[in-house]
Amino acid sequence: MIGFEMVFDCHIHLSEYPDDRLRRYARLNGFFYTLEELLSSMDKEGVSGGLLLSPLLEDGSAVPNTHILKLCERSGGRLSPVLTVEPSREWVEDCVETFTKNRGLVKAFKIRLGYVRVKPVNQVFSRIYDLAEEHGVPVMFHTGDTATERGSLEYSHPLLLDELAVSRPELKIVVCHFGNPWIMDAAEVAYKNPNVYLDISGLFTGGGEYRDKYVEWLSNRVSEAIYFMGSAGRVLFGSDYPVESLSEAVRFARSLKVSPGDIERIMWLNSKEVFGFG
Repeated sequence: MIGFEMVFDCHIHLSEYPDDRLRRYARLNGFFYTLEELLSSMDKEGVSGGLLLSPLLEDGSAVPNTHILKLCERSGGRLSPVLTVEPSREWVEDCVETFTKNRGLVKAFKIRLGYVRVKPVNQVFSRIYDLAEEHGVPVMFHTGDTATERGSLEYSHPLLLDELAVSRPELKIVVCHFGNPWIMDAAEVAYKNPNVYLDISGLFTGGGEYRDKYVEWLSNRVSEAIYFMGSAGRVLFGSDYPVESLSEAVRFARSLKVSPGDIERIMWLNSKEVFGFG
């Protein structure tokens, strides 16, 4: 367990679906990929709570939100649901209804840029944005590399979120994965727009000859991005489990070359402010 008062993981995936594409990452990292294993790992690493997001299925779709809600219910309060929003009127209506029924429990919405070929400024999402603004709930966006070759990098670039941030200054926007590999572009979007936050989840996985050098390079790049922004006040800890283990994610966050106070902000204080837990 690390020596901070609290750790909050804002980006966790899990499902019991056999065609969950993230199972390949779980196998790569030696995980059983079960709720029990996840909670045990959280205990070991001092992670008091986290947000659970729908994983990707092999056909490119998302695990249904109902499944995520059930897993969170079984977690004994350790996990809170994030509702994935797909670009269809039916899906949006279902998310609005689910959020209304579970108000206070749902901590964010998630839009899978790159997996869905739409831009964030799109009329189909307007009702979700309105609801998020009304209740102070963030909207998380996948950005950067995708977990499937079918993903579209054209639609996952973090610069696409600048227009949304400008047009909706009251909307809390979370740029997932720090926009990797477009780390400095993501940093500029956050620097320019005070309603934009960045999570450090899922930046690396697996092994390979240059893995250690790559992780070190990432640590330096994220640290430099924080210097560029002038503060870590909008950087959020996340693992992207099972893409990363919680232990690796915690170790990476602690490797950032920022002040101890900023490490604590990243580990939990910023998430407390953004997602309103505790």
